[in-house]
Amino acid sequence: MQPIFTSSNCVFRQCRHALRPASVPLFLDFLAPSSLRQSQLRYNSTSSDSTGNNGSQTPSQAKPRYLLSKRQREFLDSALRVNQAGELAAVLIYASQTPQVLRSHPHLRELMKHMYDQEAGHFSTFNNLIAKHQVRPTAMYPIWEMAASFLGWSTGAMGREAAMACTEAVETEIGSHYNEQIREIMSWEAEAESRGEELDDELKEMLSTFRRIRDEELEHLDHALANDAKEAKPYDPLTNIIRFGCRAAIKISEKI
Repeated sequence: MQPIFTSSNCVFRQCRHALRPASVPLFLDFLAPSSLRQSQLRYNSTSSDSTGNNGSQTPSQAKPRYLLSKRQREFLDSALRVNQAGELAAVLIYASQTPQVLRSHPHLRELMKHMYDQEAGHFSTFNNLIAKHQVRPTAMYPIWEMAASFLGWSTGAMGREAAMACTEAVETEIGSHYNEQIREIMSWEAEAESRGEELDDELKEMLSTFRRIRDEELEHLDHALANDAKEAKPYDPLTNIIRFGCRAAIKISEKI
């Protein structure tokens, strides 16, 4: 197990290194738009040509594609921006908590690693999506970096129960937020079907990805409850503050 991280920058560097597959650029590479101009994949369902083949209908395309409105495109931009920032925060929270929790509870090593690895995978997924679709990331990155690192360190220092209560609070809000996004996209799917249209395959895949990640986040919530999250002292003030902070961060990241 890595030694206790002495600063949020150290945690940030370690997470960046851990999440750097050989074929994927650094997660901050999408801040350089010039490197992304070769990709023009801004939500295929927004194409003005619903046939997807220079105006000619192909035999394999039974239904026209559902065209996203400006509001719907903005919703997806916001969703990807918030989700990517949220998964960064989750990675930093676990990275800061884990060394302290494992000192007293080494039997939780596999569980903490499992949850960290899943969050790292979520983070990598949204890094790729936000770069692919040329979505502006949140300007609050430095603030969320420090806040998440402090939250992880402080709840880890308070003990296993507080660390698990932190997970419970965060995943409660994040699970609800993913559910809202899923319901919104499903409403588009229902509208498309009522018109005899269908969502683009890429948007269908994004919906499936949101569902998978939502389910994994709720799995973390179950793990936290199974490991005495509700025994944290003081439980109610701690979880209420964390949940309020999550809701505020979501709202801010949607716009900034």
